[in-house]
Amino acid sequence: MPFRKIINDPVYGFITIDDELINQVIIHPFFQRLRRINQMAMASLVYPGAVHSRLHHALGAYHLMCNALNELKGKGADISAAEEQAAKIAILLHDVGHGPFSHALEHVLIEGMHHEKISLMIMEELNKQFNGRLQLALDIFTDKYPKKFLYQLISGQLDVDRMDYLTRDSFFTGVHEGVIAYDRILKMLTVYNGELMVEEKGIYSIEKFLVARRLMYWQVYLHKTVLCAEQMLKQIIKRAKYLKAATQKPLDNFINQPIHTVTLEEFCRLDDVDLLAAIKGWSNHEDKVLATLCRGIINRQLLKVQYLAAPADGKLVEEKIKDACTKLQLSAEEASWLVFAGDVTSSTYDPGKEHIHILFKNGEVKDISEVDNALINQNLMGSVKKYYICYPRI
Repeated sequence: MPFRKIINDPVYGFITIDDELINQVIIHPFFQRLRRINQMAMASLVYPGAVHSRLHHALGAYHLMCNALNELKGKGADISAAEEQAAKIAILLHDVGHGPFSHALEHVLIEGMHHEKISLMIMEELNKQFNGRLQLALDIFTDKYPKKFLYQLISGQLDVDRMDYLTRDSFFTGVHEGVIAYDRILKMLTVYNGELMVEEKGIYSIEKFLVARRLMYWQVYLHKTVLCAEQMLKQIIKRAKYLKAATQKPLDNFINQPIHTVTLEEFCRLDDVDLLAAIKGWSNHEDKVLATLCRGIINRQLLKVQYLAAPADGKLVEEKIKDACTKLQLSAEEASWLVFAGDVTSSTYDPGKEHIHILFKNGEVKDISEVDNALINQNLMGSVKKYYICYPRI
């Protein structure tokens, strides 16, 4: 009897697992860890419903990949059973390298290490454990496989990863500006000259997809309160490392040990639970700065944050540091941990990295930004930078 399992998803309904190897990947502890990694880091402090996990997202992206591959095969794309299985495994594991609170602590817990590199390391380890049966998935994930459109479905301007996180994050936050016509976009996908393209009829759905992405970034992902909470989280880890603050393993290895001594196995034991437990413990730490930051996260007593049109003036930062010193009885060095400035950048569409190509009925191919009366024009293609300052509410 063929293998078959269904998972009930709140966004798409039933997701079907009909491959035994794929099921073995899903039930592996490395993948199951994603249950304990929040998809949207600290966004739940602004949008209380945003408590879904990386596992939700991985399964959702897998579901959209299944639909996309079926659609492309129906249009004559040459996709073998092995390639189909590998593409599904690659999308399931595309985010397996995320650490606690996802992007919020990237490069902080493990300095200079991008989650995609860790994902690759985990996939290589899984490939060993599965006796080389994930090699094709690895080739697709690293863009080494000749059929480029399979890689583009996983990582590109119009990949199933983005389609799911916009749809899912919009659903769980209740922010309807992020709703996209993912089902219509999938119907409009096609392969031409070996690359993933969109049929002419899908132009408006793609433009809506790009605009929704822009709105979600500034309304949700880079909402100033979310930004502040995530910056406080980073400061907590930096301060804990500075103090060599004691905590339980496996987190203690990342706080108090040289990074080269931390193993992949230890990383795969680390999740949001470890970090939250540490933050709760540190909220009573003798160090005033660490305790203040930790209580701020636990009790949602966040720093004040302002978006600025230009970089924060040095005098403004000094003024806020002096206020914190006086009101909180801190030294200037201590207060500087609670007063900090920076910038964030987001772009709607970057044709320098990956194009979204529109295939017209006459065989002509154009970038989405070059179609007649293009909504995604030069104004929307450029990146938007905002500056911010965070400081105690006194």
